Amino acid sequence: MMKFTALVLVLVMALMIAAPAAVAGEGRGGFMGFIAGCCFGIRAAGDYNEGKDIHWREWLMLIPYVNIVFAIWNGIDGVNGVTTSELAQQYGSQYY
Repeated sequence: MMKFTALVLVLVMALMIAAPAAVAGEGRGGFMGFIAGCCFGIRAAGDYNEGKDIHWREWLMLIPYVNIVFAIWNGIDGVNGVTTSELAQQYGSQYY
């Protein structure tokens, strides 16, 4: 079963590299859109395909043990009612 799963993942990645999806706008998508969707979720993948960059706090969530600190930081921002427009003011519109 593990071999089959690995084979399917390799085939999907090969297809994403060989035949990138035609995306309107800036032409994003393809392999990096696949990585954004797998690692960061559908919101980050959709935003990436619309021309936004992945925020540094999301990249740091991939590092074991460090991600706990940023998960708590994100949770505190959520409790405090931080909105996307406030994050865009703070970090710039290229991320949000």
